[in-house]
Amino acid sequence: MILKETSDCTEYLLDSFPVPMCDNIRIFHVKLIHSQEYRGYIASKKRYFYGVRVQLLTTKSGIPVEFVFLPGSANDVRALNALPLNLPPGSEVYTDSAYTDYTVEDDLKDSNQISLKVMRKKNSKRQDPPWEQYIKQSTRHYIETVFSSITYVFPKSIHAVTYEGFLFKLQAFIFSFTLQQAFIK
Repeated sequence: MILKETSDCTEYLLDSFPVPMCDNIRIFHVKLIHSQEYRGYIASKKRYFYGVRVQLLTTKSGIPVEFVFLPGSANDVRALNALPLNLPPGSEVYTDSAYTDYTVEDDLKDSNQISLKVMRKKNSKRQDPPWEQYIKQSTRHYIETVFSSITYVFPKSIHAVTYEGFLFKLQAFIFSFTLQQAFIK
């Protein structure tokens, strides 16, 4: 909350990245969790994983302000309901096309005055003018750099004895990255 209040930025970036607990071949040996819900797919690598998805909301400058852990198979629209989105009125949240849900978009606009700027697909019911597409695309791409900066400090595998311990270590990595970006840089 302190980072949101001290920042004069009203533009935020929202996206998710996977954090595997183990490789796909070792799923049957995992003792931390036993559910098919944690088996997800990484489209960019064309690979399955077993773990969690971190839904991360950052400022435009890349400082994380909110995050939530969801099972690996959870889609991005589910994150819109899981995140509290405690943002000042008039904020704009830039996302990719996986967050397309018109009812959530309208509800955020009406109740919280938060504008959800979703990259539109070609067959979308709400098409954007070309200049708005360009603004959304150029603004949203910075979050991929934030993800690579966070995962760069991850060890090759995160060792944990319990599922809560695994999530605690992920929180510690994100929190340390937040402190580094907000105060050290």
